[in-house]
Amino acid sequence: MHDDLVQKIKGDPSYHRLVKTRSRFGWALTAVMMLVYYGYILLIAFDKELLASKTGGGVMTWGMPIGLFVIVFTVLITGAYVRRANKQFDDLTQAIHERVKA
Repeated sequence: MHDDLVQKIKGDPSYHRLVKTRSRFGWALTAVMMLVYYGYILLIAFDKELLASKTGGGVMTWGMPIGLFVIVFTVLITGAYVRRANKQFDDLTQAIHERVKA
């Protein structure tokens, strides 16, 4: 019976749409996150002068707000994935579940 259920799910077109959409969105967010993170690492490696330069008359350098941006961006991009997962992906999963169980 379990194998029959798996075959029903694999044969459902909504399941294929869910997998394709979720994978594409996940990989897109991964690429953007890697670009931001490795961009920061490359900036540290190759332009230390920029990160060490002061932002104004104070003691803070550009490295702090740029590093904070990377952390905040990580939280925001995670929130974007969770929001879309809770709205679109969970609805598709529930529809597949109802259709297969019927």
